[in-house]
Amino acid sequence: QVQLEESGGGLVQAGGALTLSCAASGNILRINDMGWYRQAPGEQRELVARFPSYLDPVYADPVKGRFTISRDNAKNTVSLQMERLRPEDTGVYLCNADVTSFIGTQYHTNEFWGQGTQVTVSS
Repeated sequence: QVQLEESGGGLVQAGGALTLSCAASGNILRINDMGWYRQAPGEQRELVARFPSYLDPVYADPVKGRFTISRDNAKNTVSLQMERLRPEDTGVYLCNADVTSFIGTQYHTNEFWGQGTQVTVSS
C-alpha cells in the first residue's frame, strides 16, 4: 500500500502565495506520474498540474504562469508553488500519484490519492 500525505494549505488573501507539499510512502518501486488536482464545492475534480517521469510538467490553463510544480524523485515528494492566488483557486487540493510496486512475484501499477488540503483565497 502507498500513502500520500499533503501539507501546506491555508487561508491567504488574493495576490498571495502558498506552497503545497506531498510525500509518498509505502511499497514504492517507482513513481510514474505525480501531480495535483483540486476540487471546489459543487464542482468536479480538475487537474492543476502534473509532472510525468522524464517529461516536462503539464499545467491547467488557469494556473499557467502562476503555479510551479516540482518533484524530488529521491524523496518521493512533489510540491506546488502557487503565486498570485485568486479567489477562484479556492478548493481542496489533492495529491495524486501513479505508483508501481512489487507485490509477491508481480509488478502492480496503481493510482493513489491523498486526503487533500484546503486552500482558501479571500478577495
